[in-house]
Amino acid sequence: MPTIRKKPFYKGSRLRFQCTGCGKCCFGTPGYHYIKVNKAEIDRIRNHLGISRDWFRRRYLENLEAGNYGIRLNTNGACPFLRTDGNCAIYALRPLQCSTYPFWTEIVRNQANWHQEARRCEGIDTGTAVPIRVIEKYLRESEE
Repeated sequence: MPTIRKKPFYKGSRLRFQCTGCGKCCFGTPGYHYIKVNKAEIDRIRNHLGISRDWFRRRYLENLEAGNYGIRLNTNGACPFLRTDGNCAIYALRPLQCSTYPFWTEIVRNQANWHQEARRCEGIDTGTAVPIRVIEKYLRESEE
């Protein structure tokens, strides 16, 4: 008997999202203390800040498994690039992890997760519907 696959939650719903710039997504949640970055993202951010590789590494990076890196969150859980006015100091250069939010697999996996995240993010369920092709692009990118 063939397995019947249920289509993903996001395909059966019109997910709406409009960033409000509240900065709440710029704080880690329990168990997460870094923002995943790749070498190209590191170089773009470092060049924008005008600092050396060594200084950037010491000040911002955490070595993860298998040669991967993460931007270390501050002791209060905030991204070090979150300004006091709630805006991102590197918004145009923000890592893929940031630019694909909230369209991460664990968030769009089911309706319960989407609504749970909406409690944290005031931009979820506001604005216009995000096209399925855009959501799937973000999902592919966030999995790489």
